[in-house]
Amino acid sequence: MLTLQTIMAELQANGSESIKKTLLKHGVKEPFFGVKVEFLKTIQKKVKTDYHLAKDLYATGNADAMYLAGLIADDKKMTKADLQSWVEQALSSNVNGYTVPWVAAGSNYGYEMAMDWIESANENIAVAGWSTLSNLLALKADSELNLTSLKTLLYRVEKNIHKAPNRVRQVMNAFVIAAGSYVAPLTHDAIATANKIGTVFVDANGTACKVPPAAEYIKKIQDKGTIGKKKKTVKC
Repeated sequence: MLTLQTIMAELQANGSESIKKTLLKHGVKEPFFGVKVEFLKTIQKKVKTDYHLAKDLYATGNADAMYLAGLIADDKKMTKADLQSWVEQALSSNVNGYTVPWVAAGSNYGYEMAMDWIESANENIAVAGWSTLSNLLALKADSELNLTSLKTLLYRVEKNIHKAPNRVRQVMNAFVIAAGSYVAPLTHDAIATANKIGTVFVDANGTACKVPPAAEYIKKIQDKGTIGKKKKTVKC
């Protein structure tokens, strides 16, 4: 049986200084070991889901362990207090941009929490909020979504994206793409929003990361004929 102590020892043993250097440029914060996601997935396969172990891993504050926590979290068991605690501790870009949104979207409170988080003046929390919304669009059937509210959010992106904080601009753009790609009734509105906002500039801290033009991205999904195709999981 894998325990918190054995997992942390394995993570430390499989850390890489070169990966650490790369991840630091991408906004991952110390402490962490620099473990490849592929290795984290080998632990995920062994554990599958474990609510308490996930919470213990997250509580270490180690970014590798926090990412792993998201992979093994039992999303439906997560309480509002759990999710709020997680988002407030999510200082690393991979945790506030991926881990917390994955788990929130899979929980019973994803939309509610996301709508609260996008109001935050804390960039990390706002990033988690918009990312959670995008993940919900990828996972939930259209019948489970409030299309009127989502159209309002598209209008909000149109009006605010260019004056939003750096990484919030990035995830707002991703929300437009998600709306157009995963929710067929919103495709027209999303493309209209994308055309109005135009090019979105984000400081990528010297990395090769680029913000994809939303209209072009959605058009590629249209050309593939996969508009509205949902995901079984957003965790990766």
